[in-house]
Amino acid sequence: MSFARGSASWLRSCLSSLSASSSRPSNGLLRRFATEATLEQRPTDVNNALARTSTLFKTYKPVSPGIRHLRRPLNPHIFEGRPLRLLTVPLRKKGGRNAHGRITVRSRGGGHRRRIRIVDFMRMAPGPHDVVRIEYDPNRSAHIALIQNRDPAVAGTKKWSYILACEGLRAGAVVESFRQGIPDGLVPGYVDSRVKRGKTLDDAEGGAEAAQAAGTASLTLGLLRARTIKPGNVLPLRLIPTGTVIHSVALSPLGRGILVRSAGSFGQVIVHEEAGRYTQVRLQSGEVRKVLQDCVATIGKVSNPLWKNRNLGKAGRARWLGRRPHVRGVAMNANDHPHGGGRGKSKSNKHPVSIWGWQTKGKRTRKPGPKGPKNSNKMVVRERPRRQDTRSG
Repeated sequence: MSFARGSASWLRSCLSSLSASSSRPSNGLLRRFATEATLEQRPTDVNNALARTSTLFKTYKPVSPGIRHLRRPLNPHIFEGRPLRLLTVPLRKKGGRNAHGRITVRSRGGGHRRRIRIVDFMRMAPGPHDVVRIEYDPNRSAHIALIQNRDPAVAGTKKWSYILACEGLRAGAVVESFRQGIPDGLVPGYVDSRVKRGKTLDDAEGGAEAAQAAGTASLTLGLLRARTIKPGNVLPLRLIPTGTVIHSVALSPLGRGILVRSAGSFGQVIVHEEAGRYTQVRLQSGEVRKVLQDCVATIGKVSNPLWKNRNLGKAGRARWLGRRPHVRGVAMNANDHPHGGGRGKSKSNKHPVSIWGWQTKGKRTRKPGPKGPKNSNKMVVRERPRRQDTRSG
């Protein structure tokens, strides 16, 4: 004990003498016991003192139980202000009840007030659009981008619009929509045609002339893809090369994008059929289906891929999102749930069912497929993997 006290006093005397002799010792005894705090280590405010940032997520020091397990994706590019009110409408909540007032979806209700952002999934306006900012949308897992039309003749909702932000899209980028086809003069020597499907130009007959025409067509097609295949651009599937990552895929030539819209999801163009009518697209679930080549898709992967790895940290944050407590069936009485009642925690060797008696595990609920109506889903080339065939990734 006396030795420890003597060592501590000797250390204090050494540190005091060194600090008095030199304000910043270069190579002395001080560097063996302490290091000078850098600018990154010096806290500037309370948030910086509590936050512990990593490469992907933001965590906090557990000064309270509510933030001990809190983990949020790092998104410093998100706009911190309010949305454009012109493109929002109020959300009227129903608490999981239908038109008759009966609960059809359990564990719903409450939550913070929201306004629905009107997202443009059609992308009919041609021409370049400037990305003004990337915003948070409380109604979806992905982020949205506010874009502005460069055409000075438009105003209102035609001048401003929200689109689904793809991964890597930032303020200042330029996105375009080629839903109505490639305009003439965009790439010298290329004329858009649904018959050619974006493959080649007219080939001349003969040896040298045919080779030269093929080389010119290949060069023109390369210039076209370099000009159009950019994240956030909308193109028909006939103009998208195989292997390209896409999202917001439409199933009708005049319809809006309805497939692959959740955070971090993406599809991929597999092959263009020789007949020139369908394109095979692999979806996020692993299903491969045929889509008309005149249908459109957006280039890139949906933003906010780390959303599924976040941790709310406490039950209160789930209530802010409109999620009420979920009670297990075995914890209820027999008159409240098919699994309720009895002595102990057991459902008495019954099949897992919902509170209304619907089977919840193992029963196929999707009608299209081999066991559904005939030719109900004939566009599916390969179904998504199930059970043992599920992909490990």
